[in-house]
Amino acid sequence: MNESSAAISELIEMAWQDRITFDDIQRLTGYSESEVIRLMRAQLKPSSYRLWRKRVTGRVTKHKKKCGVAHE
Repeated sequence: MNESSAAISELIEMAWQDRITFDDIQRLTGYSESEVIRLMRAQLKPSSYRLWRKRVTGRVTKHKKKCGVAHE
């Protein structure tokens, strides 16, 4: 995970957006869900990370398989 600060900022922005799934993030950036989680933990303040995890945990829109969207 040796990326420029602009690329990291873009990845963090995608991770915060409700409509972009982890599958989309992986397709666009190559980062898996677990890698995104690791990056978010490293880059965000602890309180911001906890808030983000609370938002995405169980949120069907972050997982194509859970929301019934077919893979493209």
